[in-house]
Amino acid sequence: MTTIGFVYPDHAAEDDYPLAEKLLGSGVRLPVAHIYGTDLHAIPELLDLGAPHRLAEGARLLAEHRPDAVVWACTSGSFVYGTQGAREQVAGLSEAAGGIPASSTSFAFTNAARAMGLGKVAVAASYPEDVATMFADFLGDAGIEVVAMSNHDIATAAEVGRMTPEAVADLISSQDQPDAEALLIPDTAMRTLALVNTLEDRLGKPVLTANQVTIWEGLRLTGATSTSETVGSLFRIPPAEAKVGGE
Repeated sequence: MTTIGFVYPDHAAEDDYPLAEKLLGSGVRLPVAHIYGTDLHAIPELLDLGAPHRLAEGARLLAEHRPDAVVWACTSGSFVYGTQGAREQVAGLSEAAGGIPASSTSFAFTNAARAMGLGKVAVAASYPEDVATMFADFLGDAGIEVVAMSNHDIATAAEVGRMTPEAVADLISSQDQPDAEALLIPDTAMRTLALVNTLEDRLGKPVLTANQVTIWEGLRLTGATSTSETVGSLFRIPPAEAKVGGE
């Protein structure tokens, strides 16, 4: 049994994780621990949300599950620190969790993109422009070019979590660009797992969403070989065999 623990901010789309457990089968457990802060999509609040003491609390809550790896399931609360700061954040989470492998959703995006050989992407962000730009910069540091980026200025994660599946699909589909090799949706507050295959069929290209890549990253950290036909083209790549480069 492979157990991957996720530190998840507040409450919004955490039901993507039990859904993934069902889709991936009985060999994978994906427990979620919640930490709490202001869910505002604003830089000072996001820096506070990803602070070391908050992630350490998440690691403590996950300890009872004896995870093989742990992932900070928050994109904006990781990329807002910049690439080096996000590395330090992950190192601190690993230490708090007893030295097990750790990562975050921001690194999950860059690792997933590298595994798929993506060089040019479009981004459909729920965030305000200043926060969305920081995600584009984070991708750029990893050598991934953002050829188009939309920001929807949704103030809080709770508002994103209340979006209907139809609204999510429309938001994502409307942001496709012909020269983008894939479309990225960077918000773990958005329910997307059940929509990925449909969106990929509609757009004819890979779609990488926050909860999807976060779960895949956890599998990669544990050396899992699990694949699935139900969670997008990313999950057709055995995580343990992915070539992701350095973090």
